[in-house]
Amino acid sequence: MSFPVRAITLDLDDTVWPFAPIGARIERVLDDWMREHSPATARMYPPEAMRALRERVWREHPQLAHDLSALRRMTLEIALRDSGADLALLEPAYEAFYAARNQVEHYPDSLEALARIAARVPVAALSNGNADLERVGIARYFAFQLGAREHGKAKPSPCIFHAACARLECAHGEVLHVGDHIEMDVAGAARAGLRSCWINRDGRAWDHPELRPDLEFDSLAGLADWLDAHAAARPPR
Repeated sequence: MSFPVRAITLDLDDTVWPFAPIGARIERVLDDWMREHSPATARMYPPEAMRALRERVWREHPQLAHDLSALRRMTLEIALRDSGADLALLEPAYEAFYAARNQVEHYPDSLEALARIAARVPVAALSNGNADLERVGIARYFAFQLGAREHGKAKPSPCIFHAACARLECAHGEVLHVGDHIEMDVAGAARAGLRSCWINRDGRAWDHPELRPDLEFDSLAGLADWLDAHAAARPPR
């Protein structure tokens, strides 16, 4: 399939790097931090209990679904308060979490592919997560980062896709959104009028009843190859 692509919006978690190792690291780091700085909290909320508390906070505050940082702070505040800890520990605890959250292990193809893609078209990070590209160390590949927290609405809401298109100064149909999630990324982008690319690293079967991606690859390298071929096939002006 061939179509014009003037810019790309790119999901981060499970597209550029896997999130599961990050989630496991966060639990270890927070537990170690609490054991050192607030032993009572560590005793009351070992990793399993902290995870259950976080999930409860997520369920009870759906209005904050776009703001994972606020939900994480709320979880830590409840844990500290319940255990009688000094609430002055909240921000240092959050910083311990956030440092671990931004220690990512990229997929093997990601960095080289990002460099190739960014050399072709502007790339904007469009994520429901709360990673910081400066901390991760890859901000140089991106024109900007638009997160659900900053926008006030999460994918698959059309408005976050449209906001990114406006900042890229591109029509909706000229922007290719790239991500791993069938509903949040591919279906959300398609409903918003963008082109869509599914990064399917695990060989999953497509199971959406209504929509299909414009493109599908098993890595970002596949997308970079497609862009190179697409550019080479474009007739000279």
